[in-house]
Amino acid sequence: MEFSPVGQPPAPRRPGRLLRGLAGAGFVACTAWAVAAPALPGEQAVVPGLAAPAEILVDRWGVPHIYAASTDDLFFAQGFNAARDRLFQIDLWRRRGLGRLAAVLGPQFVEQDRAARLFLYRGDMAREWRSYGPDAERIATRFVAGINAYIDLVGRDRSRLPMEFARLSYLPEKWQPEDVVRIRSHGLARNLVSEVTRALVACRSSLKADEVRQRLTPPWETVLPAGLDPCVPPQLLRAYLLGTQPVTVAARGGLVGEAVPSATALAAAPAGPPWEEPLEGSNAWVVAPARSATGRPILASDPHRSHAVPSLRYIVHLRAPGLDVIGGGEPALPGVSIGHNGSVAFGLTIFSSDQEDLYVYELNPERPDEVRHGGRWERLRTVRESIPVRGGAAEEAELQFTRHGPVLLVDRAQRRVYALRSAWSEPGTAPYFGSIGYMKARNFTEFKRAMATWGAPSENQLYADVAGNIGWVAGGRMPVRRNWDGLLPVPGDGRYEWAGFWTGEQLPSALNPAAGWIASANEMNLPEGYPARERKLGFEWPPKARWQRIAESLQALPKVSLEDSMRLQNDLLSVSARRVQAVLRGTTWADPRAASAARLLLGWDAVERGDSAAAALFELWWSRHLGPAVKDALAPRNAAALIRTADAGLLLQTLEQPASALGVGATARRDRLLEASLAAAWDELGRLAGPDTTAWRWDRLHSVQFMHPLANAFDEATRARLNVGPFPKQGGSDTVNVSAYDPATLREIGGPSLRIVLDVGQWDNSRAVNTPGQSGDPASPHYRDLAPLWLKGEYFPLLYSRPKVEAATERRIELLPPKPAR
Repeated sequence: MEFSPVGQPPAPRRPGRLLRGLAGAGFVACTAWAVAAPALPGEQAVVPGLAAPAEILVDRWGVPHIYAASTDDLFFAQGFNAARDRLFQIDLWRRRGLGRLAAVLGPQFVEQDRAARLFLYRGDMAREWRSYGPDAERIATRFVAGINAYIDLVGRDRSRLPMEFARLSYLPEKWQPEDVVRIRSHGLARNLVSEVTRALVACRSSLKADEVRQRLTPPWETVLPAGLDPCVPPQLLRAYLLGTQPVTVAARGGLVGEAVPSATALAAAPAGPPWEEPLEGSNAWVVAPARSATGRPILASDPHRSHAVPSLRYIVHLRAPGLDVIGGGEPALPGVSIGHNGSVAFGLTIFSSDQEDLYVYELNPERPDEVRHGGRWERLRTVRESIPVRGGAAEEAELQFTRHGPVLLVDRAQRRVYALRSAWSEPGTAPYFGSIGYMKARNFTEFKRAMATWGAPSENQLYADVAGNIGWVAGGRMPVRRNWDGLLPVPGDGRYEWAGFWTGEQLPSALNPAAGWIASANEMNLPEGYPARERKLGFEWPPKARWQRIAESLQALPKVSLEDSMRLQNDLLSVSARRVQAVLRGTTWADPRAASAARLLLGWDAVERGDSAAAALFELWWSRHLGPAVKDALAPRNAAALIRTADAGLLLQTLEQPASALGVGATARRDRLLEASLAAAWDELGRLAGPDTTAWRWDRLHSVQFMHPLANAFDEATRARLNVGPFPKQGGSDTVNVSAYDPATLREIGGPSLRIVLDVGQWDNSRAVNTPGQSGDPASPHYRDLAPLWLKGEYFPLLYSRPKVEAATERRIELLPPKPAR
C-alpha cells in the first residue's frame, strides 16, 4: 500500500479514470467536479480492499465528504477515514469495550478490563446481525476492513502513527466485524444505579423518602417486591461503574507504567451513594412548513454527553449510488445517526425508559456456584478468560452469569448473588448501530419501520422530510414487566420475569401535529391517553425546564427561522431561576446577607451570561445550598446522606407551594430555609469571588476543559497539547444551552458538543458545529479549531451538494484499488 502526496496540485481537467468509474455507476453528481477541480493539496493511497477509486474531500472545518462507486466501498472508505482522523480514539474505545486496556496500560487496569467483559454481547451472532437488517454484517465488515487498511498503512509508514501510540510505545490492534456490535457498554442505559439507591433509602428509611431524590412521573407509588431485602450492598455497583466508565488516568509521576484509572472514577464505585448519575440529555425540535420562515421544515438537534477530546461525535458525509447521508455519528461506528439523507432529516434525544433490572438470588449454602430459581437450584455459567497485562503475566478472570445476565457481586456471607438483566444482552442493542437502518429511509413509513427494531439507547427520534412532513418516534428495546414496575431490585427466583418487549407499534409516535412543531428535551413526553401506567416504560424523567423554554420560544415566534433555532440552541434563560424569583418577591428578610442576595437575584433577567453576578450567585445557591437544604428538610435524617440533592421539580414545588411538603408552619419554614441558604451562598460567593460584588462573574467561577483520556499520564507540556481549554463558560444546569457541571468544582463536565440545524430540502443552508474539533490528531488544525465557534454559539455551513463541497475543500485524498496483476 502506498499513501503519498500528489506532486502538484491538480489542474482543472476532464473526467478521468476515477470520475468515469463513478459516473458509470450512476454517480451523476460528480459532473460538477469534472468542470474544474480546485488546486488543492492532494494525497493518493493505493488501498487493497477497494473495488473502485474513492475520494475523501476534507472541507475547511474538518468535515470529510466521502465519495465512492458503491456502498461496499463507501463503508470501507468511512472506516479508513475514521482511522485516519481518530485512530487513537477508536482503538482506545475498542480496548475499553473488549476489556483489553491492561495489555497496553498495565496491571492497574485489570479490574476495569474484567468488568468491561461482563457487558459484552455473548449471544448468537447470526441473530445479532439479523436484528439490524440484511446488510448489517456486510456494512460492519467493510467498515472494519477500512480501519484495518489504515492500520496496515501505519505499519508501513510509522510517521503516520498518532503521537499517543508513539509516546506510550504500543501499536493499534486490528478489528473484527463483531467488535463493532459486541461492545455495549459505551451507550446509555438505565436504571440500575437508581434501583440500588432507592433500595438503600428504603433500607434506612422508607420508599416515600426516595421521592425527595427522584419524583416519579406519571405519578406512581412503588412497593417493595415480595421477598426482597432492600439492604443491598452498595459495592455491587463497583463492577458496573468500572465497566461502563470512559478511560481516564491519574498520573503517578510518569508515563504508561505509572498510569492508573482515574481516582474520581474509581472512588465512586466502592464508596456508596450518592453516585453521579450519567449525563443523559439532549435537545431536539422540528418545525413544520406552515410555522417555518423558509416554508420548509427545520430540524434542530444537539445531543448532550460528557465532554472530552476528541469529541464523542464526528461529522461525516457519505455518498455512493443509493446513499447520500451527512451528519453526526460516533467515529467507531459506520453510518450517521443525526443528520439527513437528502430526503429525510433526523435528530435524537434520550427517551428515559427503563432497560435494566437488578436480580437478587439466594445462594446455595452447599454448592456456592448455584442459585435458586423456579423452586430449584440452578448452576451459574462460568467463563474463564485471560487478560493480557503489559509488563507482566496475563491474569485469569472468572466471569459468572445467571440466566438473567452478568453477576455483579457474590455475597457469600449473606448468601446472595446480584446480577444485571439489561437490554444490552439482547440481540440488536449495540448502541446507535441501528442507525444504519433509518438513515436510508425515504419517508415516514420507512423511518418508523426502521425505528421499530431500534435497540439501544432508548430514544426520541424527531423527523422531517422534503414533502413537508414532521414527526416523532420513540424507539428502544423496552421490556414488558407484567407484575412489577422496574423501580427496585427483584428476587431472582422466577416470579419477576420479562415477558418479551413492547413492539414498535406499541410505543408512542406522532405525525404532523396541529401545533406545527414537536420538541423533546428528555422530559416525560408520553402523550395524554397513552397507557403509561399499564406499560410501565419508565417513571424517572429529567426536569421539564429545558422543554418549557423551548416550547415558549417556539410558540412566541410566528415563523421560526434557521437563525431562531441556532439562537435557541444557545439560549441561556433559566426557567427555574425565573420561578424562584417569583417566590423571592413575596419574602421579607431579617438577615442583611440574604436581603442583598435577593436584591441581586430580583434585579436579574434570569439569563445565565458569563458576565452575570446574579448567575454566579444563583448557580452556587442552587447547586451547593438550596438543593441540599430542601433535601435535608424533606428527607429523614437517616436517608439524607444517600441523596445528593432534592429533585428539581420537588424543590420548586416546595418553594412555590410549601404546604404541600413542609407541613405545619410551612411558609415560615420555607422562608427560614430560603434565608439561611441565601445567606450561606452570599458568604461563599464572597470568599470565592472577592468582596467586590461588582466584579462577580459566573464565567470566572465556571469553566470547561476538554480533557484527553490519557493526558494525565504525560508531562505538563504534552498535557497542554492534548487538552483543550480551560475556557470561561456560561449557561446553567437547566438552560437550553445546558451546562452540566460538578457542584464541587463548578467545572462543566457535560452538555452539547455537536449542534445541527437543518434546512430540509435546501440542504446547503444547514449549519453545524462540533467541539472542540473534528480531528483526533493534536497536530491537526482541526483538533481544536471549532471550540471558539462553539463557545460563541456560532456555526459553519453543513455543505451537501458537490459544487459547494468542492468550493470549501482544503484537502483531497484519493483512494485507489491496486492495479490488476498482469
